Amino acid sequence: MSTEAKTHYRACNLCEAICGLEIKTQDDQILSIKGDKNDPLSRGYICPKGTAMQDIYTDPDRLRKPVKRHGDKWIEISWQEAFDTVADKVATVQEQYGINAVAFYAGNPNVHNYGSMTHAGVLRKAVQTKIHFSATSLDQLPHHLTSYSLYGHQSLIPVPDIDHTNYMLIIGGNPLASNGSIMTAPDIPKRLKAIQQRGGRFVVIDPRRTETAAIADQHLFIRPGTDAWLLMAMLHTLFAEDLVNTGHLTNLLVGIDEVRSACESFTPEFAEQRTGVAAEQIRQLARDMANIEGAVCYGRMGVSVQVYGTLCQWAIQMINLLTHSLDVRGGMMASSPAFGFVKPGEPGAGHFAAFHSRVSGLPEFAGELPATIMAEEMLTEGEGQIRGLISVAGNPVLSSPNGNQMDKALASLDFMVSIDFYINETTQHADIILPPTSALEHDHYDIAFHRLAVHNTARFNEAVFEPNEGTKHDWEIFNGLGVAIAERKGLEAKPLPSPDQLVDFGIQHGPYSAAAGHELALTLDKIKQHMHGLDIGPLEPGLPERLCTHDGNITMMADYIKQDIMRLIADLSVLDKDEFLLIGRRHIRSNNSWMHNSHRLVKGKPRWQLLMHPDDLVAHQLQDQSQVRIQSRVGEVETQVLASDEVMPGVVSLPHGWGHKRAGVHLNLAAKQGGVSCNDLTDDKLIDRASGNSALNGVPVRIFAV
Repeated sequence: MSTEAKTHYRACNLCEAICGLEIKTQDDQILSIKGDKNDPLSRGYICPKGTAMQDIYTDPDRLRKPVKRHGDKWIEISWQEAFDTVADKVATVQEQYGINAVAFYAGNPNVHNYGSMTHAGVLRKAVQTKIHFSATSLDQLPHHLTSYSLYGHQSLIPVPDIDHTNYMLIIGGNPLASNGSIMTAPDIPKRLKAIQQRGGRFVVIDPRRTETAAIADQHLFIRPGTDAWLLMAMLHTLFAEDLVNTGHLTNLLVGIDEVRSACESFTPEFAEQRTGVAAEQIRQLARDMANIEGAVCYGRMGVSVQVYGTLCQWAIQMINLLTHSLDVRGGMMASSPAFGFVKPGEPGAGHFAAFHSRVSGLPEFAGELPATIMAEEMLTEGEGQIRGLISVAGNPVLSSPNGNQMDKALASLDFMVSIDFYINETTQHADIILPPTSALEHDHYDIAFHRLAVHNTARFNEAVFEPNEGTKHDWEIFNGLGVAIAERKGLEAKPLPSPDQLVDFGIQHGPYSAAAGHELALTLDKIKQHMHGLDIGPLEPGLPERLCTHDGNITMMADYIKQDIMRLIADLSVLDKDEFLLIGRRHIRSNNSWMHNSHRLVKGKPRWQLLMHPDDLVAHQLQDQSQVRIQSRVGEVETQVLASDEVMPGVVSLPHGWGHKRAGVHLNLAAKQGGVSCNDLTDDKLIDRASGNSALNGVPVRIFAV
């Protein structure tokens, strides 16, 4: 007999926007998923990914129990056998080749799941290796390194106070497709339009006329990978035209004369030659930032994943600092979350270049090496070679540069275990796969994204469904695996209590707690009483008191920035006349490669084709909608090309995460889709030298007719 229908309220965890959802269920069936109109952050907004949570929950390809490879097949095994086998194999590899012969790789879904964030350390402590990789260095590492260098903590990342902004300069970002990124801003269409409605403007600089650029007040095309010249020229203009205003942060700034000197040779005319953006336009961008109250400069993926990614993010912070647009209403401000509030003494600040990679000598950041060198560390023989891997919710074969090399490297390992609920391009190489419950089967608190939110809120998300018997949450897997490995090695095993207990402890010692003397006296139980989320209030200034630097100041010029500016000055690189620059492309229905197994997210017209300007098609004697071969230094693919004036001449665009036709992949719906992996073209040797972050944009390629 069916029970009565129930209504559940929780946030979507499929992207950074954490939109509130209203989910109606009956028994184990989902009747509807809508936006929660009472969520104080998302205000009823929902994108297609929210409704796709139903597809992931019901997906017949999703693993529910541990599986072990048996030849070309997979067989289900018990959790105990899985834990014991992994513990023995990991310990054996380390006994034979050394502690650091086993590495970790964590994909970005980990930060969308609080059990991974709170409990992964149990497993890492038991394994004891110092070789860690994650999607951070395929994405936002320049943000973290810049915040660590300037403000003393990798998570003290200022975000646009977009609800009070009057002028927003967006460089290499497409928030209409991403719902905001390193800027948790659900309902971004209304938030951007509100800028215009209150008499403000927003401008987009991008090699493609993106969805965001299409509704902007102004869009400027820029050659991929040249943003650093534009940003340095803006800084030059601020000094040359006496527009610098550092406001209340003046006495905290160390090295402003060094910044002035470093920008001196980067005239707008010089920048125009490299970027294609007119010198007078560059000057006007700087003037608008300086003269409009409530201005903010924001840069995202397009400027992070390029060869000068860290320099770009540093320059963006400098522009905000030097125009009194940091720590002020309408500018860049730090969020004030109930859990994970960053202040002096907060753990996890980070460190840089404490050690370097074995083969290429790239620096670590916060204990992680750049993911771009993971394959070479597996394939290059010698002491310290990676012989075993623990992957957690990641698919580096599709998401990291030179995917074919990564594929080959994973196949060479002595042992691999994956914590994942899909057999995808990466996990197919595992010996054992341990699947956690899906999002709707466990509770959740957004640790990472409240730290990046454009408005301060708190929300606890109860599970919608009880997990099936014999399944485990990710934190239970980390505890179980960590204990098993520790016992196998004769180490002390210490499992952690459930993540909600750890979060509650943090909230009770946070800025809104009774311990802090705050009137809200927050606890997790109090937050749970607000089923739609608790509105804590708008962003507020307060950066000086929250700086985590050793001297409480902001040192503006780190050594690696000085070196990168010299590299930029000496950069005389030119593109061959027959080459194009490849950039990525984001779509609102696509975030990670595993979302392509959702009917709701792949339906409609295909979105995986290569975009090329019509003039370039004619010049290279190519036909619209024909098959083309794309060739880079590391590989080649064939796909369909579409004529589009969205991209500027000389630029081609191919989206991330497609190409699910490799043998051994158990993603039936995804495998039926067209498209190829753009990361079979991206180059593992093309990196941001300052941080080691992968340069996935601005990759030189050649295009041929098939």
